[in-house]
Amino acid sequence: MATTAPDPEFYYPSEDIVSKAILKDWDGTAAAALKDPAAFWEKEALELEWFSPWNKVLDDSNKPFYRWFDGAKTNIAHNAIDRHLKNFRKNKLALIWESEDGRYDRTFSYYSLNREVSRMANIIKAMGIVKGDRVTIYMGRIPEIVFAMLACAKIGAIHSVVFGGFSVDALHGRISDSESKLVITCDGSFQNGKLVELKSIVDESLKHCPTVENVIVVKRTGNEVIMEAGRDHWYHDLCALPIANGKCATEVMDAEDPLFILYTSGSTGKPKAILHTHGGYMVGTYSTMKYAFDIKDEDRFWCTADPGWITGHSYIVYGPLLNGATVFMFEGGPAFPYPNRWWQLIERYGVSIFYTAPTAIRSLMRFGEAWPNKHDLSSLRLLGSVGEPINPEAWKWFYRVIGKERCPIIDTWWQTETGAFMITPTPVVPLKPGSGTRPFFGQNAEIVDEEGNQVEDGQEGYLVLTNPWPSMLRTIYRDPDRYVNSYWSKFPGKYMTGDSARRDKDGYYWIIGRVDDVIKVSGHRLGTAEIESALITHTAVAESAAIGLPHEVKGQAIFCFVQLKPGFAPSESLSEELRQHVAHHLGPIARPEEVKFIDKLPKTRSGKIMRRVLKARAQGLPEGDLSTLED
Repeated sequence: MATTAPDPEFYYPSEDIVSKAILKDWDGTAAAALKDPAAFWEKEALELEWFSPWNKVLDDSNKPFYRWFDGAKTNIAHNAIDRHLKNFRKNKLALIWESEDGRYDRTFSYYSLNREVSRMANIIKAMGIVKGDRVTIYMGRIPEIVFAMLACAKIGAIHSVVFGGFSVDALHGRISDSESKLVITCDGSFQNGKLVELKSIVDESLKHCPTVENVIVVKRTGNEVIMEAGRDHWYHDLCALPIANGKCATEVMDAEDPLFILYTSGSTGKPKAILHTHGGYMVGTYSTMKYAFDIKDEDRFWCTADPGWITGHSYIVYGPLLNGATVFMFEGGPAFPYPNRWWQLIERYGVSIFYTAPTAIRSLMRFGEAWPNKHDLSSLRLLGSVGEPINPEAWKWFYRVIGKERCPIIDTWWQTETGAFMITPTPVVPLKPGSGTRPFFGQNAEIVDEEGNQVEDGQEGYLVLTNPWPSMLRTIYRDPDRYVNSYWSKFPGKYMTGDSARRDKDGYYWIIGRVDDVIKVSGHRLGTAEIESALITHTAVAESAAIGLPHEVKGQAIFCFVQLKPGFAPSESLSEELRQHVAHHLGPIARPEEVKFIDKLPKTRSGKIMRRVLKARAQGLPEGDLSTLED
């Protein structure tokens, strides 16, 4: 991969970084893994513990329903916690947490994490939850969300974490679809100094969720909440019961048993329930974490994501703990109360690996260099980027101002569906600002045209993955046909990512964006169908269309076009009311940047809204071929 003379396009790692890296030979490892992916993944799997071995590394006899480590028995919670209790990591810090206002901090060794997870698991079991039952987790960013996820895994329950920024409709839909029997939540959470009333949102959501039998409520804010007798239980009261304390056996799980479902926005219809399993997801997150972030026992790793998204699942909870790492988790955001909050925390806790989103980097760039320069950031060894393509300007600022030109930026491309990194460098790989470099070991990516033919380097096309991988989604929960249609039907035999990309002359991949009707706001995927469905519930709205337009901070912002019912007139106040209406139904993250009123939406003769026309119109660009327009 390295060139004979320094190439000005590349940012090269220092000799110190290379000499200390876990993996020094990227080229050799990549070539061997691509030649025999199953052998690579088997070697990785053997570094973890299994109750019984597999019959076959990969069973591809029923494509695209792949099975990994077929016949093996394991449990991801055993590898994330139990196995560390047998060595020096028993008393090592597993989790460090600080509250948004900085008044509280909590720390847990692997030993004490095991105690907390076992306690939570005992309580969940006492609620009648057994292997295979679904549990919805809807919480703020506090340690108990980690305990809840691991406790579900430990007893074989399937967790469904819903981001704490989602509102009533989104939560209700996800609880109903999963048919959860138990909801775990908090009385509330804090976001930029404001109280988010999570428990009241749960109460509203459960009015039409007959499958939910119990609600566990963690006290975080102390605000008054309604507790329904017989259904709602304070977690601290449950912890005081004899049944909560004592050991809890880790359930023996088949490698292909479900671990969790996580809902991701689709371009049409309801969100998709992505299903991941114990064995393959475990191996994928373990390996990508180890190599991409070069994780070492002395590291302190901070991923700023929320556990409610896949980034939080894979790289706050499972990936780091599988590697025996020390994880830092912060309740708040990057700029409250001041824009130095994150830099203050890196300095205070000696964070060595910092993994965040381009949106956050761009928002902090606006405040200038003085804020980070107030702090000693010398503990940092690696930086990381996730959630959306990072523009070169933000990459260079991150590298220069935060990393002081000595920390490689691990720019990762992956999805809820992939479970783990698919395109990423490791610290020894020369970097190009804005490129995720090359596919991870064992993976092969192609850029293809509409017919599935590979395009020439430099040309844009559909990004597809051609090799199965252990942490791949197994299906869409209880909807196998949608799984096949969504990911495997457009280019048979190849996984359709839904992103457009290009590959350059050096084999580096550049992600351009979504090709379907999904809007990525601050790295969070929102389906146009969800937003439009929320707008339609307003009495004034006849029809609506949502599009994503470029935004210098958020990456994309939501713009909505609304056709009003007779008797309603466009106004600034109505526009603002509709923005708030969407936020109420889906959460603040989905609040449109702007709502514009339109007499008629551009549609094809078959009735499909032509969003590309709206995008072009909104940006003053040519509208292209309009021959299929209805009018």
